Amino acid sequence: MIIGKDQAQRYARHFVLKEIGAAGQKKLLQSKVLVIGAGALGSASIIYLAAAGVGTIGIADYDTVEISNLQRQVIHRKDRTGMKKTASAELSVKELDPDINVCRHDEMITPDNIGGIISGYDFVIDCTDRFETKFLINDACVISKKPYCHAGVVRFEGQAMTYVPDKGPCLRCLLGGVPSPEDTVTCAEAGVLGAVTGIIGSVQALEAIKYILGAGELLTGRVFTIDGLGMNTKVTSIPHPDPGCSVCGNSPSIMSVMDNRKEYEIRSCSL
Repeated sequence: MIIGKDQAQRYARHFVLKEIGAAGQKKLLQSKVLVIGAGALGSASIIYLAAAGVGTIGIADYDTVEISNLQRQVIHRKDRTGMKKTASAELSVKELDPDINVCRHDEMITPDNIGGIISGYDFVIDCTDRFETKFLINDACVISKKPYCHAGVVRFEGQAMTYVPDKGPCLRCLLGGVPSPEDTVTCAEAGVLGAVTGIIGSVQALEAIKYILGAGELLTGRVFTIDGLGMNTKVTSIPHPDPGCSVCGNSPSIMSVMDNRKEYEIRSCSL
């Protein structure tokens, strides 16, 4: 792969980083990352993946742009109200770099289609807002041995962790299963600050970039959390998978996402 003159100028700041250089930039340009959810977290993840030169970015979302999204979903614009979020996100990516290949998946992620969608990508980023979808992504990635980054934000607080096959715990190791509606609060009910989603979405993009480059230390077996009000951050180590985990444990009961369809039924609302 030959890096052209425009790309050499565009990625000049990458070339001087010993962890990237020309060889690392070629890896990024040849990589494929899927972002599930083109909302608040997805806005930061998608645009920073594009800026870094990730050659193919998949964007999966079935929703359309609304005025109420713009407080945090900064990849969209007011004049795109009513447009599919995937189409709006693609426009923003192409405005930044027309050479980035965008693959749109204009559909809800379900047990029936998730395996086929994630199969063509090197890394998956979960930017969804529903626990049901988050556990579906987790289970599909664990079963398919696909690395991915999970994140969640509510109010002024956010968290992120990365799953790499056979190298650390998955989301079920931490939470077990989908919480009941009585034990959760939606962003519509509790509120959310867009700047916090920007921080966490950027962390997710960073995790994908580090994975592709083989650089640094991933949030594998670790959970990054931030309290935006106090600007307190911490990284909690959870070094080992739960032996009793139903999807990545010693005797998993979930061998296929089709085994667990009932738990993935969506009950919560949008970020």
